[in-house]
Amino acid sequence: MRVFDPPPGPVGGGHEQVVFCQHRPTGLRAVIAIYSTARGPALGGTRFYPYASEDDAVADVLALSRAMAYKAACAGLALGGGKAVILGDPARDRSEDLLRAYGRFVQSLGGRYYTACDVGTRVEDMDVIAQQSTFVTGRSTRYGGAGDSAVLTAYGVFQAMRAATGHLWGEPTLRGRRVAVEGVGKVGHHLVEHLLADGAAVVVSDVNEAALERARGLGATTCSVADLPGSDCDVYAPCALGGSLREEVVPRISAEVICGAANNQLATPGVAQALAQRGILFVPDYIANAGGLIQVGDEALHMDSGGFRFERARAAAGGIYDTTLDILRAAQADGVAPQVAADRLAERRLAGGAGARDLLLPGGAALAGPAAGR
Repeated sequence: MRVFDPPPGPVGGGHEQVVFCQHRPTGLRAVIAIYSTARGPALGGTRFYPYASEDDAVADVLALSRAMAYKAACAGLALGGGKAVILGDPARDRSEDLLRAYGRFVQSLGGRYYTACDVGTRVEDMDVIAQQSTFVTGRSTRYGGAGDSAVLTAYGVFQAMRAATGHLWGEPTLRGRRVAVEGVGKVGHHLVEHLLADGAAVVVSDVNEAALERARGLGATTCSVADLPGSDCDVYAPCALGGSLREEVVPRISAEVICGAANNQLATPGVAQALAQRGILFVPDYIANAGGLIQVGDEALHMDSGGFRFERARAAAGGIYDTTLDILRAAQADGVAPQVAADRLAERRLAGGAGARDLLLPGGAALAGPAAGR
């Protein structure tokens, strides 16, 4: 394991710690990035992905860990932000020995970082990692964990979408609206269920034909990935990988609201302004998709006090509705894009987050962090 000092500037600046992990016997290569522990231990999932290069992996984990810190702060959680990536193809490279080796690296950070599921990892992987580390969330319910965080991620996105439609059109419902969902994996599939139950018409796209077939079974129609951004819709929901909202895509979008589950949806900072100039209401991704973090955060913060409770976590994820409204109203009052209003809120909370109480970690270790306040 080696520790990397992030360079100054917009890519690496602000991170507390970046750790490179390598275990040659299992082929493990991983990077763990901790953006902030000002409000509590850094929590964020582990992404298992075949990056083209180590530089690509580092760029991804730095951006994702920052977003996790902002997400936790805006959600009012007593948690910081971190993220991890494992370099490789999970279909080919995943093994119990590799996951256990990774768990030992997570444990070596002493509770500064808690892991969870992300792209390429699953609940069963967290159970294996937990054999070597006490700092694991998103474990299966049989072991007292929160299970699949896609459930509350989708629920939170639906609440954010309701808030955005209420803010823009006066009624917090998708009834009678047409919603385009890009990516119908675990989160996108659950989101489609919520939308259809609320009375929306839903069109979806995905590179996976099996995922499309499942969505058709729910009652959604399908569209090609290339054509979906320009399809006739009221709301556009990016729920695949990040960076799909590019400047050249913005002129094609017919939706008046963009609200989805994908992380880091804006390919460049300038896209937020381009959307605002077209009058498209963009709900910042780390506001909308915080439900999954709230779910695994409930598990992390209650390990020593009764464990995870789904109804408590679901009630907290329902608060994404109010948070979204607060952000949209602040943006309107200040004459800025919602992304700017959300960043300002997160940065205020991170700057003011030192030491209101101690968070007790499993095993009795203490990490300074404040109570989760608004």
